[in-house]
Amino acid sequence: MTEATLVSHSGSSRPGIFAIWLQAIRSYSLTASATPVLVGAAMAARDGFFSLPRFILALAGALAIQIGTNLINDYYDYVKGADSPDSMGGSKVIQQELLSPDEVWWGGIAAFSIGAIFGLILVYQCGWPVLLLGITSVAAGYFYTAAPVALAYVALGELTVFLFMGPVIVLGAYYVMALKFAWQPLIASLPIACLVAAILHVNNIRDIESDRVYDKRTLANLLSRRTANLELLAFDLGAYGLIVAGVLMRAMPWTVLLTFVTLGRARDELKIVFNENQPAKLNLAVLRSAQLHLEFGLVLFVAILVGWLFGW
Repeated sequence: MTEATLVSHSGSSRPGIFAIWLQAIRSYSLTASATPVLVGAAMAARDGFFSLPRFILALAGALAIQIGTNLINDYYDYVKGADSPDSMGGSKVIQQELLSPDEVWWGGIAAFSIGAIFGLILVYQCGWPVLLLGITSVAAGYFYTAAPVALAYVALGELTVFLFMGPVIVLGAYYVMALKFAWQPLIASLPIACLVAAILHVNNIRDIESDRVYDKRTLANLLSRRTANLELLAFDLGAYGLIVAGVLMRAMPWTVLLTFVTLGRARDELKIVFNENQPAKLNLAVLRSAQLHLEFGLVLFVAILVGWLFGW
């Protein structure tokens, strides 16, 4: 570590190295990749396919790729100035001089490498489709903020998150269990995809003004605020509507309608976004959005398993 990272920040005692890296990887956010793995595995179990070792490898690989994405995202947002000491996004480990920029970058590369190791084991066991999913996932994670693509800076953040933390993870988890793809897990992935994209969209609504300063184009700051709010509403309504559609299409058991118990959380998130403008208050909406994704996803996972256990 550099000398700067060895001193206390802001005059306070320095956290331990484990706590620092937990902050750096944004451990609280990792449910965003764990939840779709659970849903994909549950859909595979419902179809009669399950392997605990492959499930563990898939979960570990998904988590490693998200950790790598979080770290690389922090590094490039810092380099581009989008994450300052006063901004509300990111882990802040660089700004607080807990880790150097190079340490964060190499941490991201190490996480991607670990994810690649898990992925290559699954490629050996399950075949080339896993390799294709893994390569595209790592590329999307790295170039989410890195040049020359910087997807998050050209209003492609929500689409990228929707695809790679929804269908790609759910179908990947299903595939390593069943060694085939199916349309039913694709349908099951879409509500999760809507809600994880909603997390990012709320984050971007909160950061509308600061993102404009650093020429970071997002759907939130390209649209009017009212339209951005309505897009969030569409993400949330889309998640519940896709649940109903999945039941009607017999892609999922009727028990998944239990996800409607999370409507109160969605209401809380939307109420904040539609009524607040200050970033500090909108930050609570980001938390509510993440809680909605987690609670909805866990209920969906359990509901699929219950439907399978009872033959529904």
